[in-house]
Amino acid sequence: MNGAINLAEKFALFDEHWSPRLAGRYNGNEIRLAKAAGDYHWHSHPDTDELFLVIEGQLEIDFRDRTASLGPGEMIVVPRGTEHRPRVPHGEVSMLVMDADGTPNTGDPATAKVVTAI
Repeated sequence: MNGAINLAEKFALFDEHWSPRLAGRYNGNEIRLAKAAGDYHWHSHPDTDELFLVIEGQLEIDFRDRTASLGPGEMIVVPRGTEHRPRVPHGEVSMLVMDADGTPNTGDPATAKVVTAI
C-alpha cells in the first residue's frame, strides 16, 4: 500500500457494528476500522496491547476500576491482559483500532469476528 487512505471513504463502505475492517498492516500490526453502537462485552487480549482512536462520536471503555471517555481525536492504549469493555453511550462511533496481526477482536479465537479487508 503506497497511497493515502481516505478514512471517510473507507467508513462509508460499511455499516455493521463491532465488525472491524482491515485498512492496512505495518510491522506485524493490523490497522482496523470499526463502527460501533451500544455495549460490547468484557474481554482481554493476553498477548498484545490494543489501541483505540476515535474518529467520530463518543466511546467509553470500562475497566474494572474506572471508565475512560474518548471523543474525536482522542486515543487510548489498553495494556495486554487488561479486562475492558468498549461501549458507545449515544449514537454511533467510528474508530481506528490497532492490534497485533491475527488478534481476535473478542479476546477469544472461538468467538472472534473475521476481519475483512476494505
